[in-house]
Amino acid sequence: MDITREEIGTTLIISLHGKLDTPAAPAVEAEIRKGLSGVKELCWDFKDLEYLTSAGIRVLLIAEDMLDDGAEMKVYHANDAVKNAFNLTNLNYLLARE
Repeated sequence: MDITREEIGTTLIISLHGKLDTPAAPAVEAEIRKGLSGVKELCWDFKDLEYLTSAGIRVLLIAEDMLDDGAEMKVYHANDAVKNAFNLTNLNYLLARE
């Protein structure tokens, strides 16, 4: 799992490359625990994400919970497998309209 973090003003973009599964989840969680204070928009770029498991979904929910009131979180460039996981877990509200 490769993780890239880019801050642009109050927007934080986290790009993931590989698989967001049980072995990778702790590294992604550590990345978000570096801090989300002041972030108004958290963007996950899943262009290079192959798939995610329930461990990955858990990390996303932790990130959403850590955001300040009024901040938004969206997932961009999700493939069909990721979209299906979001639909099955009723998290499709996180998917950005592309």
